[in-house]
Formats: sequence, structure tokens, C-alpha cells
Amino acid sequence: MPTEHEIAQPAASSAETKEEHTSEQPSDVPQEPAVSDASESAPKGADKKDDDAASKARLRQERFKALKARAKTATERNLKETAAETQRLATDPALLSSISRKHAFASHNLLKADTEAAGEDFERKRAWDWTVDESEKWDKRMDKKQRHRDDVAFQDYTQDARKVYKRQLREMQPNLESYERDKMAAIEKAAANGDLEIVETNDGEMIAVDKNGTFYSTADTVGFTENKPDRAAVDKLVSDLRKAEEVRLKKRRDRRGDDDGDVTYINEKNKQFNQKLARFYNKYTTEIRDSFERGTMI
Repeated sequence: MPTEHEIAQPAASSAETKEEHTSEQPSDVPQEPAVSDASESAPKGADKKDDDAASKARLRQERFKALKARAKTATERNLKETAAETQRLATDPALLSSISRKHAFASHNLLKADTEAAGEDFERKRAWDWTVDESEKWDKRMDKKQRHRDDVAFQDYTQDARKVYKRQLREMQPNLESYERDKMAAIEKAAANGDLEIVETNDGEMIAVDKNGTFYSTADTVGFTENKPDRAAVDKLVSDLRKAEEVRLKKRRDRRGDDDGDVTYINEKNKQFNQKLARFYNKYTTEIRDSFERGTMI
């Protein structure tokens, strides 16, 4: 038979279990809103992803349209440039210049004939189209061209040397930066030695005054002997001398009638004889000699 204490113990245990159930129940109740929040946030995230995908697709579509437009524009421009290039290649520039020159001559002759038929001075009427300055410049230009034509032929060695000197002056390219640098160094050196005096004018301009007259070169000045040109200037001088020597030798060969071919003569008389033979028989023996040189002659 169970005692009173044993009967009370199951009752207490059942009461404890009831209290545990009641204490666990409040913790389960507030979990329902969390489930609802998760369910609400899920559609929002899905909508956001859909919007991002749609915007990216729209951007890709716009970029693709822009690329198509650029490709179409480039194709049209290439077609136009190709057509223009074809037209330019099909047209002979020498023919166009010849036609324009003939048209200018024909217009000039027609105007001259009409003016003379009307009893007027053609040169006077033609001069109405230009000013006095333009006419004087044109006359100077024509005189210069005529002098150049007259100066082409060989006159004497002095005249030939003058032409070479003028050509070298035209081809000369002075280094102005180096000149200004050397000039400033010379001025500073002379000012430090007391040969120059730097004076400032009322306008603020700096003027160098030569006190004892030794700064500027004269006929008795020998200071240029101390100048040491750089390596590039020396190389340029050597190349100019070699070029002049090659030109001189070429002119000498042209005057003598020499060529750079094979030497087939032993003296001047034999050379003249070989040239005479070549004038008459070269057209028959060229192929045979070429075959011998190639080694294909049987």
C-alpha cells in the first residue's frame, strides 16, 4: 500500500510538469510574428532582384543599340571614303593639271584676242586685276627666274664657286639655341672680367657697353682660334666635304663620258672602238652576253 508521502510526490511532479509547460508556453507565442516577417521579407528581396535584372537587361539593350548605331555610321562613312578614293584613283592628276593648264592658256589667248579686236591695250587691261605691290613682286619674281636660267650654264670657276656657296647657305640650318647659349656665356664672362658694363635704360632695357673695345671681333681678333666645335659639327663638315667630292667626281665622269660599268678597254683608242661596236651590234649581242654572265650558255 502506498504511503501518504508517496502519493503526494507524484502529485508534486505532475504540478511541476504543468508549471514547465506553462513556463515554456509564453516563449513559443512571440515566434509567430518572426515567421510572418520572414515571409514578408522574402517577396521584397525577390522583387529587388527582379528590378536589378530588368535594369541590367535594359542597360545591355541600350548599349547594344548604341553599338549598332556606331557600326552603321562607320559603315556608311567607310563606303563614302571608299567611293571618294576610287574616284580619285580613277582620275589622272597629270591629265587634270594638263587640262587646267590648257584652259588657262586658252582663256588668256581669247581675252588677248578680244582686247586687241576692241583696240585696247591688253597688258594695261590685264594689270587692272592686281595692285601695284603685287605687280612689282611678280616682276621681281620673273627677273629672278630669268637670272637663274641664265646662271645655270658654266661661265667660270668663280661663278661656279659662288653658286655652290649660295646653295650651301640655303641648306644651312643654324642651331639658334646653341648660339644664344654661347652668346650669353660670352657676355657673362666679359662682364665678370670687366670688359662689359651692363647699363639699364629708362625703358628698363638692359644694354651691354663695350668699355675697352675688346668684346666685339675686329680684323685683328684671333679669339676664334680657341673655339672647339662639338663632334656633331665636325661630322657634318666631313660629310659635306665627302658629298662635294662625290659630286665633283660625278661631273668629271659625265664630262668624260665614263660610266660605272665594266672596263672593257686598255686605252682611249680601244675604248672608242668598243663604243662604236656597241652602237651597231649591242642589239644583237646583248642576249648572248647575258647568257654568258648567267652561265646558261651552251
